[in-house]
Amino acid sequence: MRIGLLGGSFNPPHQAHRDISLFAMKRLGLDRVWWLVTPGNPLKSDAPHSLEKRMEAARDLARHPRIDVSCLESVIGTRYTVDTIAFLKRRCAAVRFVWIMGADNLAQFHRWKGWRTIAADVPIAVIDRPPENLGALCSPAAQALAQHRIAERDAPRLLAMTPPAWVFLTGMKSPLSSTARRNPDGSWKT
Repeated sequence: MRIGLLGGSFNPPHQAHRDISLFAMKRLGLDRVWWLVTPGNPLKSDAPHSLEKRMEAARDLARHPRIDVSCLESVIGTRYTVDTIAFLKRRCAAVRFVWIMGADNLAQFHRWKGWRTIAADVPIAVIDRPPENLGALCSPAAQALAQHRIAERDAPRLLAMTPPAWVFLTGMKSPLSSTARRNPDGSWKT
């Protein structure tokens, strides 16, 4: 089984989450994508809407038989991606996981707890997110992992590679973001 992991606050979920998932399925040859809706993002100070509201909105948006929406982190009591991945690797040893992130997250990946461990534990697929791509590719994490970046044409082989291994996938040019979809008071734009 080849599963992509797309984590985030999903505050709110938006069409780019779905588009990124379908794009990753196609480009990486994934069987499924799991949306890991977090209880809260340790790098963001704004409080998200309730987990229940974000889960419901994510399920309404996903509408695909191979996209699974989960609140796994709240169930297993993890707060950081590094811990969630460690749990999944222990519990699902036969599954090949890949972490999926937008270029905006690669730009700040060096701020994540245990980011080097994440890169050593699972391959990473970074999806182009204009206008973040140039800054992301110059980020401290991208520079530190530069020797482990594979050519985009080799993306279908990513999950068979021993981490660290990552690919930067271009071609999906959605500028949508959850931040842009929130009003100043934290409510979601309609």
